[in-house]
Amino acid sequence: MPWSWRLQGSDGSTVTVPGLPEETFTTQADAETWLGVNWRELRAGGVERVALLEDDAVVYPMSLLDPE
Repeated sequence: MPWSWRLQGSDGSTVTVPGLPEETFTTQADAETWLGVNWRELRAGGVERVALLEDDAVVYPMSLLDPE
């Protein structure tokens, strides 16, 4: 089962970050490691929320914004 991230902007629309290709991963750990490495670039590219997907099912959503 492939794992991937849905990247979303402030209005919930899907965001594509130039220079950062969409990727799929063979494990949840690989997907989470990728996010840990790339979250700053995602934020700079306008991503405010992400959702981890297993196939097409949302495993969990997460905000990339600083806590208030």
